[in-house]
Amino acid sequence: MMPRDASDANDRSSGPFGGGSRWSDLERPPLNADALRRALVREGALWTRLEVVQRTGSTNSDLVALAASGEAAEGTVLVAEEQNAGRGRLDRTWTAPPRSGLFFSVLLRPAEVPVARWGWLPLLAGVAVATGLARAAGVDTALKWPNDLLVTVGDEERKTGGILAERAGDDGVVVGIGINVTLRENELPVPTAGSLVLAGARGTDRDPLLRAVLRSLEDQYGRWRSALGDPVASGLQETYAAGCATLGRFVRAELPGDRSVTGEAVAIDGDGRLVLATENGMQEPVGAGDIVHLRPA
Repeated sequence: MMPRDASDANDRSSGPFGGGSRWSDLERPPLNADALRRALVREGALWTRLEVVQRTGSTNSDLVALAASGEAAEGTVLVAEEQNAGRGRLDRTWTAPPRSGLFFSVLLRPAEVPVARWGWLPLLAGVAVATGLARAAGVDTALKWPNDLLVTVGDEERKTGGILAERAGDDGVVVGIGINVTLRENELPVPTAGSLVLAGARGTDRDPLLRAVLRSLEDQYGRWRSALGDPVASGLQETYAAGCATLGRFVRAELPGDRSVTGEAVAIDGDGRLVLATENGMQEPVGAGDIVHLRPA
């Protein structure tokens, strides 16, 4: 079963403005689950089920477990108003005040796509999020390879979101997305974090933002799947490269095994890897690791 829905009456027991109420911060109203379902869950669409829960540890963990138990079909979307054990890459945690962002996971089962191409899914999700936010919030969102979402606050490049993809059995992938929407300066976990409101978003209503992102994801995923995951034929490789803030930068790639490589990020290859031109004249593809932007090329 899904965790409790955000509309559960128990969550309103302290009164309309009480300390534990979901209405206690009027600048952060709850998502309208019924309206989201009417807009997104329809015959022939990718999205087959959408649930909004008041709080959970991790939407990714919950959805991976549901997929493993056979209780979730492709197109299931699980959204949390609050996560207290959200996860990023390398077992990092992701937490934020209730209703201050969009924290959700989707289940995809790209059966017709060779598994070797599934590594493109987090990059595809990044393109979809950036496109959806540009349309709905009027905020330019850049992509830091492989899965960070960047906005500009003042003259600083800050992380406002991230993406985590995990296998769900033999035939599925759960893609988790976290986006800081109304996080205030005094709520930032680190000075390098940002949010849409700090980046000057023209709208921070989370309902239209979520609709825009999920529609964009449905579009990007449909074209990629129709091309059997081919990143060139689907246009994904070109689109990702065009929005990638890492390309053209000097970077340090911190790799597994306490190894690092420094060079200019010159390309995204056919496997979605970041290609670095190193000082010794070699080109080294990086498939996993942390990327630190050093300076413009």
